[in-house]
Amino acid sequence: MATATVESSVTKSRVQPQSAQRQLSDRAIMNLFIWPTLLLLIAFNFFPLFYSLYLSFTNYRATATTAPVWLGIENYANILTSPDLWQAFTTSGKYVLFSVALQTIIGFALAMLVRGKFRGSGLITTLILIPMMLSPVVVGLFWKLMYNPNFGYFNYLIGMGQEGSLDMIASRMFNQPVPNLALAAVILVDVWMWSPFVMLLVLSGLNAIPDYLYEAAAIDRASSWFQFWHITLPQVKPLLLIAVLFRTIEALKSFDLVMGMTGGGPGNQTELVAVYLYRVAFLGQFRSGYASALAYIILIIVIAISNLYIRNLNRAKGA
Repeated sequence: MATATVESSVTKSRVQPQSAQRQLSDRAIMNLFIWPTLLLLIAFNFFPLFYSLYLSFTNYRATATTAPVWLGIENYANILTSPDLWQAFTTSGKYVLFSVALQTIIGFALAMLVRGKFRGSGLITTLILIPMMLSPVVVGLFWKLMYNPNFGYFNYLIGMGQEGSLDMIASRMFNQPVPNLALAAVILVDVWMWSPFVMLLVLSGLNAIPDYLYEAAAIDRASSWFQFWHITLPQVKPLLLIAVLFRTIEALKSFDLVMGMTGGGPGNQTELVAVYLYRVAFLGQFRSGYASALAYIILIIVIAISNLYIRNLNRAKGA
């Protein structure tokens, strides 16, 4: 008996170092996979982030042959007093407000329509989701042709088939200028493209609502309006806020759709803040330091708006 005990202890002492070595080797393999990824993330994300922060305090130009000169907060002061920038922010505000509001309403309505199971519901849902799968630049070029006053189909669809009667991209109707008509055209395309995204998130929330809630409301003879306000909307609200948050952030930095359709024109009617940033940074001016400062101001605005949405989202989850 004593001999067996000694042999078992010797065996355990031999096994423990091997298991310890195996654990160390597993940890080494784990580090071998993790650290290259972390180094790549640092190289491609953190370094440009902090370097652009440094450039935002300088007069650096991408085409300059001299070293950047430190300016302090001069770039930020010039940005906040620039009338062109405030015009771009005003245009972006209109774009975000109308596009996100319409996407929320239309997406919610579409989700309510396709929620019920009927013949061909899966096919219809798939067809509705097609616009959000397309490239924004391709969508912009496609709708630019649709809006063409001479051969585009949009004028015929809204009953203005007379040649040249309505030019959405040029903000003209019957050869008369109409303010913000080009911006409305861009908003319409953005709503067409991204309402399915809101519908998809709302639809997942609707499908997660337990049936017994509606059954109990039906037993109590609650009206459909009462069920919507006290059952459907509170249950879907968290996912609806997430959809609004994502769409607000994307709309604030919208660039490719506008560039594909209008390029910021006519004039500056559709020059969103991202388009203004691109023009300052690359189109002839190459004011890289000024553009970096503007990018950080946009970043701060996006973070502030996101925090407001997240607070409301946490309240909705806690309710």
